[in-house]
Amino acid sequence: MIPAIIDFSLKNRLFVLLIAIGLFGWGVYAVQENPIDAIPDLSENQVIVFTEWMGRSPQVIEDQITYPLVSNLQGIPQVKDIRASSMFGMSFVYIIFDDETDIYWARTRVLERLNYAQRLLPEGITPTLGPDGTGVGHVFWYTLDAGKMDLGEQRALQDWYIKLALQTVPGVAEVASFGGFEKQYQLVIDPLKLQFYNLSLMDVMNKVKANNNDVGGRKFEMSDMAYIIRGLGYVKNKQDLENIAIANNKGIPVRVKDIGTVQMGGDLRLGIFDENGEGEAVGGIVVMRYGENADKVIAAVKTKMEEVERGLPEGVKFNIAYDRSSLIEAAIYTIKVKLLEEIIVVCIIVIIFLMHWRSALSIILQIPITIALSFLLLNAFGISSNIMSLTGIALAIGVIVDNGIIMSENAYRRLSEWQNNPKHQKS
Repeated sequence: MIPAIIDFSLKNRLFVLLIAIGLFGWGVYAVQENPIDAIPDLSENQVIVFTEWMGRSPQVIEDQITYPLVSNLQGIPQVKDIRASSMFGMSFVYIIFDDETDIYWARTRVLERLNYAQRLLPEGITPTLGPDGTGVGHVFWYTLDAGKMDLGEQRALQDWYIKLALQTVPGVAEVASFGGFEKQYQLVIDPLKLQFYNLSLMDVMNKVKANNNDVGGRKFEMSDMAYIIRGLGYVKNKQDLENIAIANNKGIPVRVKDIGTVQMGGDLRLGIFDENGEGEAVGGIVVMRYGENADKVIAAVKTKMEEVERGLPEGVKFNIAYDRSSLIEAAIYTIKVKLLEEIIVVCIIVIIFLMHWRSALSIILQIPITIALSFLLLNAFGISSNIMSLTGIALAIGVIVDNGIIMSENAYRRLSEWQNNPKHQKS
């Protein structure tokens, strides 16, 4: 078969040349479409299930949340392993799928099982799926430079403005907030007053929850006009919470302010985020979606941050804490330079040793065509352009050149034998 291919190629040189040019153009397009990252993604194909039940001990979390979830998530198709960990107030379950499994198909199957398993969990507990990112998906970190704003206001700005804007960037799976204080209304209850009014903490919790809500009514028509009746009950300030009625004592309403005090404060923190030893800071971590181009995602995030920064309060701006694009660009630039240097050196050596421009040209042209075609395979197998893959291509240049030299030398030897054959000399 190989002699037939060689014979066909020699008789149809223009056709072979057009195919080579077409494949080279396709390879150049593949180079532009190939995802770029600094390091290869070797993380496992996993789906994370996160469940929160604050205030419970790790043993309670293990018995009532983690164990029921793990036992019911077993049996999902293409699952390789299931791991879990329980800690104070939180449960994490890691479902590891086979490498060839589509991540979004896997997430769908896990969600189906969670809908069934939730009936086994305590009332009001809802497990959620983690972001569709990987172990190397943390591509960008930023902090807020807002010296005149306290940590609670910075965290509110991050959670309710910046985070929501950055999550709209294509390729971003999640923007995780860190640092500062999460604002909340805190009710400090006096136990002696609870005892005096014969109330329990559950009574207070239920009444506050019931009163912090809007209620719907019906449509009321009067004078050919229709009015929608509804009750406004959402809490807007501390005074609204203080005036919520908890019970009735001899015809006199017992309000929240009668049994305790209401204050603005921060949620419980198990740690702080310190920036370069200069004090606490508030910021976010941008998590890239599975299989995205890290360089393009980071560029899009930076463009969005420029738009968001125009709407920030005066004196507030972004500080970049970690930017993988600088590592990506440095790594890709280094590999490109080394590739170019290697190609030039190889070309010079080929020309010097062969001393025949047509043979040298045929070998030299193989290098860019083969490199371009290699990106077709990278895209086909879902491999990004990173230090490992580009280094492999650089090392393969020597094999490409060796193959060309061997073929040229073999062709010259065959031609020499043919010319020195007496039969051919007579003819």
